[in-house]
This record gives sequence, C-alpha cells and structure tokens, in this order.
Amino acid sequence: MLIKLKYGKTNTYFINGLLIDTDYAGTLPAFYKEIKRNDISITDIKYVLATHYHPDHIGIIGELTALGVQLLLIEPQIKYVHFSDKILGRELRLDYKPIDESKAVVISCEESRSFLLGMGIQGEIIPTKSHSEDGVAVVLDDGNCFVGDLEPPEFIGAYENNAALKADWERILSHAPNTIFFGHANEKAMR
Repeated sequence: MLIKLKYGKTNTYFINGLLIDTDYAGTLPAFYKEIKRNDISITDIKYVLATHYHPDHIGIIGELTALGVQLLLIEPQIKYVHFSDKILGRELRLDYKPIDESKAVVISCEESRSFLLGMGIQGEIIPTKSHSEDGVAVVLDDGNCFVGDLEPPEFIGAYENNAALKADWERILSHAPNTIFFGHANEKAMR
C-alpha cells in the first residue's frame, strides 16, 4: 500500500515498510504526527531510501536509523552520504544527526529487484543522475515511479546539453509508468 506523507516541504512515501526520502532536519516531531495520522508506527518502517543526498531529502535519516530503521544505500550513493553534513550542521537549532552509513544495507541497482521483492515490493531502483550524481528512482511494476527532484519530462526541451535528463527519462519511460511521484510537486499521470 502506498501512503504519501506530507509533513514539511518534501514529499515522503511509504510502501510496505520502505520509506522513500525524508524532509529537512528538525522535522522529526512533524514526521511523528504525520505517521500517527496515517496509522504507521516507527516499527512499521524497516528501511529508508534517499532518492539523493541533498539536505531536504535526508534531514531525519540519522534520527530514524538511531530508532532502528535501516538505511538502504545504493552503491553509487556511498560517497555522497555526507554531502549535506556541513549545510545542516551550520543550523545548530536543527540538531542534525549525521547519518551512520556503517550500518546501512548496501545494494547495487542490479540487486534492487530481488531486495525489494523480499519486502513484498515488485519493482526496481534505477540510477537517475541528471539532478544529482547520486540520484535514483524507484520504479514499481504497478506503474508508480518515485523520482525525487528529477526535472519533469516536459523540461527536456527547455535546457541545452540535456543529454543526462533525456537519458534518465528514457530509462524511466521504458518501464511504462502510470504515475510519477516527485519530491516537491504533485504527482503526474503519464497516461
């Protein structure tokens, strides 16, 4: 079952124990209220996956992993885990807890289908590097696709040198998605 959680400025999604993205640091109290409103407990969340490691997508991952949620890390993301530490660390009032990737479950995109299937999720995780080198999308067989901050496909013609964005959307569209879920915009029907 797909549940959209909105407790800040970043859309967060929950599917069968997998949390896709979080919001900025300092939003844990709002996150608690939102999961309670949706009848989800912390123990229901088995893994958290960031579509990329920008501050507005990973802000409470450190706190969630301290509570027992496991970080699901895709191999190309490893060197970007601490990309936002300096940014979030400057705002002391947020009490940012850095991510401890040493306890993460690390998989490749090629292993993602079997890993997700073990959670009862049919789909895979694919690289999407046009927004961020560590970007990934979660493409489900039911037609739902989670792309984080990837620019919408109609923007392809708006940029010069947009080969990376075009390649990302060709890869996504090859899976024939029905609905695209963005990190900061409303979902988009593709059919």
